[in-house]
Amino acid sequence: MDSDLIKLVNNLQDTFHNLGGELEMPQLVVVGSQSAGKSSVLETIVGRDFLPRGSGIVTRRPLVLQLIHTPVPEENPPSFSEWGQFLHMDNKKFTDFDEIRKEIEQETFRVAGQNKGISKLPISLRIYSPNVLDLTLVDLPGLTKIPVGDQPSDIERQIRNLVTDYISNPNSVILAVSPANVDLANSESLKLARSVDPQGRRTIGVLTKLDLMDAGTNALDILTGRVYPLKLGFIGVVNRSQQDINSSKSMSDALDSETEFFKNHPAYRNIAHKNGTKYLAQTLNKVLLNHIRDKLPDMKARLNTLMGQAQQELNSFGDEAVFGDKNQQGALILRLMTQFARDFVSSIEGTNVDISTKELSGGARIYYVFNDVFGNALININATQNLDNQDIRTAIRNSTGPRPSLFVPEVAFDLLVKPQIKLLEAPSLRCVELVYEELVKICHNCTSVELQRFPRLHSQLIDVVSDLLRERLGPTSDYTQSLIDIQAAYINTNHPSFVSGSAMAAAQANAPPKTLPPPRPASAEPINGHAHNLEDDEGDVSDDNASTTSTVPPRNDNRSVSSTVHDRTRASTSKFTSKRSSSQHPTQPQRPHSSTGSSGLAAGSSPPTARETFLNLFFGQNGPGPVSNSTGGERSHHHSSSPHPGIVPIGKDVSGADPALTAGLMSGARGIDGNSAAYDMRSLGRHIEAIPSDGSRLTMREEMEVNLIRSLITSYFGIVRQTILDLVPKAIMHFLVNHTSQHVQNRLVASLYKPELFAELLNEDETLVAERMRVKALLDAYKEAFKTLSDVNVKAG
Repeated sequence: MDSDLIKLVNNLQDTFHNLGGELEMPQLVVVGSQSAGKSSVLETIVGRDFLPRGSGIVTRRPLVLQLIHTPVPEENPPSFSEWGQFLHMDNKKFTDFDEIRKEIEQETFRVAGQNKGISKLPISLRIYSPNVLDLTLVDLPGLTKIPVGDQPSDIERQIRNLVTDYISNPNSVILAVSPANVDLANSESLKLARSVDPQGRRTIGVLTKLDLMDAGTNALDILTGRVYPLKLGFIGVVNRSQQDINSSKSMSDALDSETEFFKNHPAYRNIAHKNGTKYLAQTLNKVLLNHIRDKLPDMKARLNTLMGQAQQELNSFGDEAVFGDKNQQGALILRLMTQFARDFVSSIEGTNVDISTKELSGGARIYYVFNDVFGNALININATQNLDNQDIRTAIRNSTGPRPSLFVPEVAFDLLVKPQIKLLEAPSLRCVELVYEELVKICHNCTSVELQRFPRLHSQLIDVVSDLLRERLGPTSDYTQSLIDIQAAYINTNHPSFVSGSAMAAAQANAPPKTLPPPRPASAEPINGHAHNLEDDEGDVSDDNASTTSTVPPRNDNRSVSSTVHDRTRASTSKFTSKRSSSQHPTQPQRPHSSTGSSGLAAGSSPPTARETFLNLFFGQNGPGPVSNSTGGERSHHHSSSPHPGIVPIGKDVSGADPALTAGLMSGARGIDGNSAAYDMRSLGRHIEAIPSDGSRLTMREEMEVNLIRSLITSYFGIVRQTILDLVPKAIMHFLVNHTSQHVQNRLVASLYKPELFAELLNEDETLVAERMRVKALLDAYKEAFKTLSDVNVKAG
C-alpha cells in the first residue's frame, strides 16, 4: 500500500504537470550550494552516474526525479533491469545512463539556452530499478553568490527565487545539503530553509564531505542535533571524491567505503547505523510516506476546490456537442444576439453589471466627450482672435463701396460674423467622430466567454453594429453641419440676448474717455457769420447732450440695432441742420477756419459743443471748413468745403490718406486751375496702385467703428456658441446614439438570423476547443485522484 501511495502521487504529479493543474504534491526538494555534493548524493541513492557534471552551474533546470522500485522476476528475467524514461519522451526507454545524461544536457540547452541562464520549466525523469526505493526528489540549481564566466549578473537572485518557489510549498520536504568542512553558520541551504520553515518541522539536514574535515575536528554535535536542532534530524554521508570518479570507482565499492568510514571513525562509530547513503534513502522513503499520509486530508480538500473551479470553467465553454438541429442552432444564435444587444445598450446607459471602477467606460465616456472635450473646445474659441483691426476696417470700407459711410454698415457686421460662426464647425464635427469612436469601442467590448466560442459569430455581430453606426455617422455629421449653416444663414440681431443696450452705448463703452468742454460764454465767436444765441439753442443743446451721453434703454420693437441708431441720428441731424439754416445770413461774411487733421479740433478754435461732439462722432472729426489754396492761404467762400464727411477736399491733410495720392491730386488740381499743366491720368493710376491694402493707423472714428463691430461680433458669437453647445449633443444622441440603441436588435436579427448561415456562424475556435478538452481531462484527473485518495484513507483506516 505504501508503494502504491507514492506511485499514485507520482502519477498525479505527471498528470497535473501535463494538464497544468495546480495541486501541490508532496515531494522532496534538494537544496544546496554549488559543489556541496547534491549531485553525488542523488547518484549514490540511485546507484548510477546519470547527472551532468562540470564547473559552474550544471543544473540549470529543476529535475523532477521519480525513483520506482521494480522487483526482478524470478522466471524469465529481462535483458535489462534498470532504465529511465523522460516525460517529454514517453515512449523511449534509456538503458544507457550516459544517454540519460546527454538528454538532460540537451533538454537544458533547448529551454535555458547556452549562456548559463536558468529556467523554471522542470525536466521529469523516471528511473525504474530494483535497487531503489520509491521516492520523488527535485534537484534544483546550486545556490551561488558571484557570477562566474558567462553567468548572468543577477544569477544569484534568479536561483534564489526559483528555490524559494519550490520550498515554499507546504507539501514539500526540504533536503538541505551542507558540506561538513564549512562552518554550519555559513550554510546557505539551512538559512534559506529556515526562512520558509522556521521551526524545522519539514527540513532534513544532510552533511557531506565528512571525510574532508580537518584532523581533530568532527561533526558529532551537528549530527546529534545539539548545534542546530531539526525535527527530522541530520544525516551524514560520504560521497565519492573527484579522484574516485575519475578512476571510475563503482557505486557498490563507494557504498562499502562509506560504511567502513562510519564504523571505524572514533567519533561516529556509535551513530554509524543512523548515517550513510542507505540509511538516508530509507529515511527519505519513510518521511515521504508519512508526509503524504499527513497531507492527504489537505490534498482532498484542495481537490474538491479544484474540481469545482474546473467544472465552472468547463461550463463556461458550453456544450461540446455539435448542434445538428437547425432549431437548436437558431435558438442559440438568437440568444447570443439578444445578449450582445443587451450588453451594448446597458454599457451606453450605465446599467451593465460589469461596470469598471478604475476608468471611464461606456456612456460615461460619451458624457465626457460632450461636457469636457466638446464644451472646453467651444469655450476656448475666441470670437475675434483671428480678426485684427485692419481686417475689420477693411471690411467696413469694402461694404460701403464708393460711397462714404454715414453710419457703421450692417453689411460689414454680417460679413465678419459669418466666418466666425464657421469656427464652431470643426469642433462640432469632431465631437460626432469621437462619439462614433466610443460607440465602436463599446461594441468591441461587448463579449462573453460563451460568445468567444464562436469567433465567426462574434465578428459578424461586431460588423453588423459597426455598419449601423457607420450609416448613422453621415446623417449625424450632415445635421451637425447644417446647424452651423443655419446659424450663419440668418443673423438675428433682434435676439433678446444680443447687446443689452443700443449700439451707441456699446460704442461709447469702447471709446476712450473724453473731457466735457466748459460752457461757452455768450460772446463766443459766431457760427457761419452769426452770433450764437444760447437762449435760442438751449433746448437743442440739452437734447443733443442727452442723445450722446445717456444710455438709450433697450429697445422693445422689432428694429435692428443699426436701424435704431440710424433713426435717432437722422432726427438729431435734421434738427441741427434746420437750426443752422435759419441762423445763417447770406451777406454776413464767414468766419475763417483753420485746416484740421483727423485727430481733433482746429488750432485756435474753441472746444466743441455737445452738438458738435455728437456730429463729429458720426460725421468724422473734420467738419465743414475752408480749404487752403495753392499758396497756403485760406479761401473765404464756404462752397469749397467738403459737402460730405467722406469726401476729402483737395489740399486737405487727412490722417490715413496716402501722401503720394494726395500730392498727385493736388498737382492735378493746380494744373487745371492755373492752366500750367495737363492732368496726368497715368500718374494718378500709379498712385492708386500704390495704395496699401491696410492703410495707416486708425482714426478716432475708425477706432470707434472697429470697437463697435468687435463688441457686436463677440456678443452674437456667444449666443450662437451657447446654442451650438446645446444642440450638437442633442443631435448626436438623437441621430446616432439613441437610433443605434433602438435598432441594434432588429438589425442583428435581420442580418444574421438566416438558417443557411447557422453552421458557419457556430464554428468554434480551435484554441478554445483544445482548452475545453484540456479542462475536461484535468477535471477527470481530479475526480480520479479524489477517488484514489479516498480509497487510500479507507485502507489506512
